[in-house]
Amino acid sequence: MRVIFGLVLIIGIGLAGFAVYVAKDRFTQYQAALESQRGEIVPTTTVYVVTRQVRYGEQLRPQDVRAIEWPEAFVPFGAFTSAEDLFPEDADEPRTVLRVMERNEPVLVSKVTAPGEDAGVASRLERGMRAFALRVDVASGVSGFLRPGDRVDVYWTGVARGENVTRLIQASLQIIAIDQTDDQDRTNPTIARTITVEAPPDQIAALAQAQATGSLTLALVGVRDDTESDTIEITQDTLLGVPDNPVEAGPRICTVRNRRGAEVIVTQVPCTN
Repeated sequence: MRVIFGLVLIIGIGLAGFAVYVAKDRFTQYQAALESQRGEIVPTTTVYVVTRQVRYGEQLRPQDVRAIEWPEAFVPFGAFTSAEDLFPEDADEPRTVLRVMERNEPVLVSKVTAPGEDAGVASRLERGMRAFALRVDVASGVSGFLRPGDRVDVYWTGVARGENVTRLIQASLQIIAIDQTDDQDRTNPTIARTITVEAPPDQIAALAQAQATGSLTLALVGVRDDTESDTIEITQDTLLGVPDNPVEAGPRICTVRNRRGAEVIVTQVPCTN
């Protein structure tokens, strides 16, 4: 009896083990098939993101980033997909952050400098562009509401052709720095003494001449405004409504009056002065 019981126990244990093995094998096959289908539906690639909030001016180091899988068709332009590109082996110094990045945000080329470069104005200038400083005050500088990254129209007021003129001389100039700060994430208003704009050399020459011969006033351009401003010029006569061609005065007539009793006689005589 004990022998039969032992045989039944052994057979039961064997069947249970076989069932567990078959179930595990089936589960493994199911996971493999699911992963295979998932890879076919949404191909992914490696993208490097920051592990914490990093702010303007900080140095980006390997411990500040990690690699994650990102949908291949939706990788942001300029994202780093390899550690060798983000941290080159031949670089002596790390990259510097140009724009604030939140935790798990992809690291983009536009948000960091090249290895060893600082976050200065020169790193933001496009090819063929130059930086030029304009003197401003609380009135001409839009009451301190300007910040790096904004665009402004520049108006010149001075004397031209013998009359007072205000003219739009540059439209939609890009501001790259306020005083000595080029942090585009600064939000608090600041009364600036100078702003630095980005422009090609010919526009820089025009701005320098305008600043030396008159006063400049800035007008803030809206973020979503893509219109192109026409040539605008206002003279003092236009402002006051004076016609361009006033009626010319007639010839001067001089007269003398003589009284003869109750009668007054008006006689025309040559004008002496």
